Amino acid sequence: MPVVAAAVCPHPPLLVPEVASGAASDLDELRAACLAAIDGLATADSVLVVGSAATDATYDGRTGGSFGPYGAPTVRIGSGDPVLPLSLAMGGWLLDQSKAAHVSRIYRAVPVDAPPADCLQLGKELAGGNDRLALLVMGDGAPRRSEHSPVHLHPLAEIFDSTVAQAFAAADADVLAALDPDLATELQAAGRAPWQVLAGALGGLSGELAYHAAPYGVGYFVASFS
Repeated sequence: MPVVAAAVCPHPPLLVPEVASGAASDLDELRAACLAAIDGLATADSVLVVGSAATDATYDGRTGGSFGPYGAPTVRIGSGDPVLPLSLAMGGWLLDQSKAAHVSRIYRAVPVDAPPADCLQLGKELAGGNDRLALLVMGDGAPRRSEHSPVHLHPLAEIFDSTVAQAFAAADADVLAALDPDLATELQAAGRAPWQVLAGALGGLSGELAYHAAPYGVGYFVASFS
């Protein structure tokens, strides 16, 4: 059965109020958009959280994650050693706050430099499974959108992110599949590989872009597909 629903969210640790502390309200709109999109995954049989990391890995739903490295050691998800990379830990935390918290989950880390063909193939394999699967796709856009960005302003950053945003709004798998991995690396857009996994799995789903902004000079997107 094909993937029945999907949500795209970014993974800044500042989404966790205990990490953001006094600045937590700055991302209220983004946090609310993420949770609304993830609520739409609640009717699936299982949720696969996909995010980029240094290496390819699969983790079961009980795997631990911690926000201690970001100043909030009391905020944890799962059980056992906190080995989830940030993208997946953030996805797990958002799931726990949503109406899809009860749905069984698996985590899949995709190498940030994975070739597009490998990402698309993984998406196609996921869409060919027997369960009513939902995807929670975690990925940030370019952190080079302004002079105050974490990385120095790049003239192509906003163009790249706008292309991604339009592809989400139109559920355009072809545009997502065609994202240039070399340009994404230059722009440090961590979401490129997970977004191309989504492209391979979209099938006939329609898309809705709920959020696109760069509040800290980093491109953030929230989209839902059904």
